[in-house]
Amino acid sequence: PPGALKPIKPPEGVWQLLTMDFHGPITPTTKNGNKYIIAFTDVLSKFVITKAVRDCAASTAARFLTEEVLLKYGTPKCILTDNGTHFTAAMMTELL
Repeated sequence: PPGALKPIKPPEGVWQLLTMDFHGPITPTTKNGNKYIIAFTDVLSKFVITKAVRDCAASTAARFLTEEVLLKYGTPKCILTDNGTHFTAAMMTELL
């Protein structure tokens, strides 16, 4: 059920289990109007990819995942997110 935490088995190698989440809003905003930070973290190595973004919309998450993660580093085995609407939207479901 939503909100219930389940234990997560530690990954056996890097790029097997990654997390993605938005942080913010952060004040003050940047000169470009960015007020959130999206982060993608490898659970085993703690390698982090971040980017300042204007909003926490599904399209922003999908664009970040595609341009900053998949095209540069390849496809991870599993991505763990919370149930935020930016991650459960149809656009993200299609991408993942």
